[in-house]
Amino acid sequence: MKTVVNLVTAFAFVLVTLPALAGNGDSLMAKKEFVPDWAKDAVWYQIFPERFRNGDPGNDPKLADIDGAYPHDATSPWKISPWGADWYELQPWEKENGKDIWFNLQRRRYGGDLQGVIDKLQYIKDLGINAIYFNPLFTSPSLHKYDGVTYHHIDPTFGPDPEGDRKLIDSEVFDDPSTWKWTSADKLALELIKKAHGMGIRVIFDGVFNHMGLKSPPFIDLKKNQQKSRFKNWFTVKSWDDAKKGTKFEYEGWFGHKELPELKEDENGIVAEPKKYIFDITKRWMDPNGDGNVADGIDGWRLDVAFCVKHNFWKDWRTHVKSINPEAYLTAEVIDPIDVIKPYLEGDEFDAVMNYNFGFAAADWIMAEKTRITTSEFNQRLEDLRDAFPGGVEYVQQNLFGSHDANRIASHAMNADLGRYGDWGKWYGTSWGGNKKYNTAKPTPEAYAKVE
Repeated sequence: MKTVVNLVTAFAFVLVTLPALAGNGDSLMAKKEFVPDWAKDAVWYQIFPERFRNGDPGNDPKLADIDGAYPHDATSPWKISPWGADWYELQPWEKENGKDIWFNLQRRRYGGDLQGVIDKLQYIKDLGINAIYFNPLFTSPSLHKYDGVTYHHIDPTFGPDPEGDRKLIDSEVFDDPSTWKWTSADKLALELIKKAHGMGIRVIFDGVFNHMGLKSPPFIDLKKNQQKSRFKNWFTVKSWDDAKKGTKFEYEGWFGHKELPELKEDENGIVAEPKKYIFDITKRWMDPNGDGNVADGIDGWRLDVAFCVKHNFWKDWRTHVKSINPEAYLTAEVIDPIDVIKPYLEGDEFDAVMNYNFGFAAADWIMAEKTRITTSEFNQRLEDLRDAFPGGVEYVQQNLFGSHDANRIASHAMNADLGRYGDWGKWYGTSWGGNKKYNTAKPTPEAYAKVE
């Protein structure tokens, strides 16, 4: 077992990985495998780009670049946050808006970029890492970039020429691949992939195909032109602006979050127009030159909120992905018990999931004090996970403990009995600094001992 800790980030994200949770020998190996062989030995390093490293101060975001992202304040005083500053301390300009720490955390930008990752590739390699999972890199005004403006361009503030990139993007037709250009940020991403591959490091991107952001051209056009928009079938619209009927424009946001308008689905999943766009960008990043040489592209995808998109879409998409690169790796965010996860891992959708069930079991065994499970119980849970899925899945799961959606592991140890990690819905709303019962103090030696 290996614990991979991102020591470079301003906000550290930790991924606990196993090259494989050992299976039951010949009986497991006898199953017909459908997973990429290289993923069996993958030791993953998760990178949250904006918080990783500022390798190029010349591309730092400006106040205008955060417009359109929560908390929708692009007028209060604002500066790039100093790298290494205590995150829980408000900067002088932040105090002027009179808002709390949570509000200001969302507005902060530290200037992390692709050059910062390139500069640290050797460091990552020296840790023993051979696979990188990037949180969203595509154009977006937020720090997390799950509210994509596009899927076919890297965010301009991650590359060397933000203004030049925006001009190129503005010259395109959003959903016409024949008009798409390669921006300087796009090219730098391809350079990063080339350098990583040269070091034996695989790279996967975060695919956020359930929803887009308020600043995406399709949504802007839809909001402006209503039923006359050529993107009227892209999103789930509840009602239109109609003075006669007395209705206002209303749409479905992911779990009610209006910053994340959901792409429209029918019984087969995401509908034709946005589906084509997703398939087009999939090809773009997996085979950038369109010549069948997949060595130039990414090695797979992590699929955000995959449980929110119908199975038939994922079946079609997997066929598309594997037709481009049969060795591509597909891992999904599905945070559910084994019986719910099973349909995703039968060989016609994903190769793996972000295996939070491993983390839940580990938390109950290592972190908990009052409700700690026995070693035998822990072993049984791991055995259940090993034996649950066919096709070599047990060898390629992303067996994580922490992620961008979870509290830091050391902070988890400080709050071990505040709730159960396995009660995901409750824990997600409990384990954050805005909860007055959550202990945000510096971790004790005892807490660090649990991490180690």
